[in-house]
Amino acid sequence: MAKSSYNEDSIKSLDWKEHIRTRPGMYIGKLGDGSAFDDGIYVLMKETLDNCIDEFMMGEGDKVEVLVKDGVVSVRDYGRGIPLGKVVDVVSKINTGGKYDSEAFKKSIGLNGVGTKAVNALSLNFIVRSFRDGQMKEAEFKRGVLVKESRLAKSSEKNGTYIEFRPDDTVFKKYHFVHEYMDRMMWNYAFLNTGLTMVLNGNQYRSENGLRDLLEKNITGEILYPIIHLKGEDIELAMTHSNEHFSEEYYSYVNGQYTTQGGTHQAAFREAVVKTIREFFKKDFDPTDVRKSIVAAVAVKVQEPVFESQTKTKLGSQEVAPGGQSMRSFVGDFIKEQLDNYLHKNPETAKAIEAKIVANERERKELSGIQKLARERAKKASLHNKKLRDCRTHLDDLRDNRRLDTTIFICEGDSASGSITKTRDVNTQAVFSLKGKPLNCFGLGKKVVYENEEFNLLQAALNIEESLEDLRYNNVVIATDADVDGMHIRLLLLTFFLQFFPDLVKNNHVKILQTPLFRVRNKKETLYCYSDEERKAAIAKLGPKPEITRFKGLGEISPDEFKHFIGKDIRLEPVLIDQKASIQEMLSYYMGKNTQERQEFIIENLRVEKDVEEAVAK
Repeated sequence: MAKSSYNEDSIKSLDWKEHIRTRPGMYIGKLGDGSAFDDGIYVLMKETLDNCIDEFMMGEGDKVEVLVKDGVVSVRDYGRGIPLGKVVDVVSKINTGGKYDSEAFKKSIGLNGVGTKAVNALSLNFIVRSFRDGQMKEAEFKRGVLVKESRLAKSSEKNGTYIEFRPDDTVFKKYHFVHEYMDRMMWNYAFLNTGLTMVLNGNQYRSENGLRDLLEKNITGEILYPIIHLKGEDIELAMTHSNEHFSEEYYSYVNGQYTTQGGTHQAAFREAVVKTIREFFKKDFDPTDVRKSIVAAVAVKVQEPVFESQTKTKLGSQEVAPGGQSMRSFVGDFIKEQLDNYLHKNPETAKAIEAKIVANERERKELSGIQKLARERAKKASLHNKKLRDCRTHLDDLRDNRRLDTTIFICEGDSASGSITKTRDVNTQAVFSLKGKPLNCFGLGKKVVYENEEFNLLQAALNIEESLEDLRYNNVVIATDADVDGMHIRLLLLTFFLQFFPDLVKNNHVKILQTPLFRVRNKKETLYCYSDEERKAAIAKLGPKPEITRFKGLGEISPDEFKHFIGKDIRLEPVLIDQKASIQEMLSYYMGKNTQERQEFIIENLRVEKDVEEAVAK
C-alpha cells in the first residue's frame, strides 16, 4: 500500500463558517430535506427561536412572530434586542454571546455560543436586525460572509430582534418545510412557557396550563383518571394512564428543549414514580406494572445543562444547581412529596392507579410464559442472520455522528430485500425481510406480538420489547410495492405500530419509502418518476417516443438502480397523525369490520391498476 504524505501542507485551519459548512453534522445533526422532524432546517429554525425563548424566560417579551414562506424563515421577538455594538459579532464569531454570563441567562437552552452562527453559516442569505431603545442596527450575510452592515439609525420599532434566513439549498437539497413539524414546535414552546404567545404564519399558539395542556392535546382516546399536574420551582410534570397504550410514552424537556431521547431527568422521573407509588400503597409492585400505559410529561430548568450532542436531544447532566444536587434527588424529592400528597387528597385517582397496576400485573404473568418462548424462538430463528441484515451503527451509539441516519427497511419478500441489501450503506442501513402478509392485529391483545412469529422477530429487531428508549434505528421505513398488495401490507404494519407502539409513529420514526413508479429514458439520459406528473415532464424533456417502464414491484428494480433511491436522494414520506384524531377510531374505520361507510369510501376513491396502465400508454 502506498504511503500518503503527511507534512506541513497536510495541516489546515478553517475559519468558523468553513468549519460549520464542512462538518454541519457536528452542529445540527443530520441534514435531510425537511421530510423528518429532526432534519437540519428545523434545527436552524429552533436555534433561532431558542434565543427568543431565553429572552422570555428572563422576563423580556411575551410574543414571538414566525413567518415561513417560499423557503424563507423570519423570526421577530420583543425582548431586549442584541446590544447594538455586538450585532455582527453575536451571529458570526464563535464563542461570542451573552449566555456565558450566567446572571444574564441563568437557565437558557443554548450555552455554547454556536447556534445562531450555525444558522448564519448554513444559510444562503441571513439578515439580523436589532431594535434597542429607539435605535436599529442591521447586518446581512451570504453563507456566513458579511456583505452589508448598516450604521446605527433611529427606529420607532419596539425593542427586540429580527432574524431572516434562507437555508442553503446546496447543503439542504430540495428542502421543504412540513407544517405539522413546525406546528408541533410552536405548541411545545407554548406549553413550556405559559403566558408566551407564539405566532406562525398568522396562527396563534398559547397555553395557560402548561404540561396539562400538552397531554390533553397529545392523548387520544380514554384515560383512566384526570391528568395529575404538579408544578414546583424549576420542575413541572403531568401524568396519567391511558386505556389505549401498551407501553410507556414520555414528553421530556430541559429549559424548554424537547429531549426526544430522554436523559437523566426522564430516568429520574420513571424511577421516582415507581418508588412513590410503591411507598404509598405499601406494596412491592413490579416497575413495569406501574409504568405500563403511562403517558407523562416532565420539564426541568437547570443551570448550564450538559447535553450528549449539539442537537440537545438527550440530557446528560448528573448534577443541577443550586448546591450541586443530583438530578435523581432533585426530581425524586419533588415527586415523593407532591405525588404522595396528591394521591392522599384524591383517593379516586389512587384507586384507579392501583386497579391499573393490578391488571397490568395479571396480564404480565399471563404473558410471561409466552414471552420466554418467544425469545427462544427468536434465537432459534437466527434473527441476525436470516430475517435481519443489520448495520454497524445504531441509534444509541453516541460515538458516531451518523446515528441519526440509522435506518431499517422493512421489506416484503426476498427479492425486494435482496436488492436493498446489495446496495445499502452497511454502516447505517439495515434490512428486515417479511414473510408473507402480516396479521391484522387490530383489536387483539399484546400477547399476539409474542405468538406471531413475524411480529415477535420484528419487535426483537427493533429492540422495543422493554422500552422504546432502546430503539435501535432512528428511521423505521416501510418499503413495500406500490400496488394493492403492497399497500395492504403497509396498512397492516401501520396497524401493528399504532396498536402496540403508537409513540414510534407519534415521534416520527415510522416512514414510507418512496420509489419511482416509472423509468423514462432514451439513449442519452434516464429519468425516474415518482408520479404521473413527473412522467409527463420527463417525456416532454426527453423528446418523442422515449422508452417508458412501469415498475410494479421493488423486486423488479435492479440493485444498480436501487442505489439511487436509498442513497443521498432517498425520499421518505413521514407517517403523520392528526393530533385531534383517535387512534382507535382510525384503526376501527380502516382495519375493523367492513362497514357501509368504508365500502362507500373505497368505491368513491377506487383507482384500479388498469387506469395506470392506460395512462402510461397515452
